[in-house]
Amino acid sequence: MLTVAYIGNGKSANRYHLPFARKLKDKIKVKTIFSRHPDSKWPKIEGIKYTNDINDIYDDPEIDLVVVSTPSSTHYQLAKDVLEHGKNALVEKPFTETSAQARELFALAKEKGLLVQCYQNRRYDSDFLTTQKVIESGKLGDLLEVEMHYDYFRPQVPESVKEFSLSTSYLYGHACHTLDQVISYFGRPDDTHYEVRQLLGPGRMNDYFDLDLFYGSTLKVSVKSSYFRLKERPSFVVYGKKGVFIKEKKDRQETDLKHFYFPDHADFGIDRPEDYGTLTYIDDKGRYHEEKVVSEVGDYSRVYNDLYESIINGKEKSVKDEETILQLEILETAIKQVKK
Repeated sequence: MLTVAYIGNGKSANRYHLPFARKLKDKIKVKTIFSRHPDSKWPKIEGIKYTNDINDIYDDPEIDLVVVSTPSSTHYQLAKDVLEHGKNALVEKPFTETSAQARELFALAKEKGLLVQCYQNRRYDSDFLTTQKVIESGKLGDLLEVEMHYDYFRPQVPESVKEFSLSTSYLYGHACHTLDQVISYFGRPDDTHYEVRQLLGPGRMNDYFDLDLFYGSTLKVSVKSSYFRLKERPSFVVYGKKGVFIKEKKDRQETDLKHFYFPDHADFGIDRPEDYGTLTYIDDKGRYHEEKVVSEVGDYSRVYNDLYESIINGKEKSVKDEETILQLEILETAIKQVKK
């Protein structure tokens, strides 16, 4: 068994981690949750120790892995403390605020023979997995352009933030999802263009970004997000020389989680037929096709299965150090476009 503890008892731990760690009952044991404030709106789970003394985690020899699910500004120091206490660490995204901090943590983990990794659960989003399946089918032909959108209509969020900060920026808070998807699948880009804006004016919250990553002489992958999209753009649009694939709807896991509908239900996170993407293409005989593509099943518990395999069985980490560093380098460069 891989025995796990959590630093932080908020939305991140209870919505995006615990349901998926606890799903793997034959591999994962959740033992302890630390929070400075013992009274939480989240109900306590039977069999888990809740504490406001972090040494209950650091001094427990049974705990193999500590998950840092706290505000991003605290990630670096907490992850460093976890490693210094001889524990493996899984850190929510964004992993750290700078690539230099990330390099330091990876070096420290290597020195101590430990694992430290960013929690990149969005690699296991249904829409992303389905898009990969379509690309790999070859029906689109040579790829020309991929558009990835992560939109909201939540103007109250940027309107409530009166000055710029890294910790509240949309770029750091959300591009860390989609950028990792790009890097994990397409690798290091040959060139990158950045447009990072404050739609409410200079000095305000960063609430919009559009990053273009170029591969070879023809392929452009765009990551675009806004807080001011009353009608959100499709999750994925993929153009090839022979066709196009459009996946309008995002992965359903987050929607279900927000309604407190958890992975213990057989239909958790499963797309309905009306959620399927549409593939349109011309085949090798010049015939036109338009068809629905049954969605792949997303499953964030695969992150914990990967960690089990790495820590217990010694397999390679699923999220490579260089991928996390590259993502942070892109974020560091992009955020400089903002007129602070």
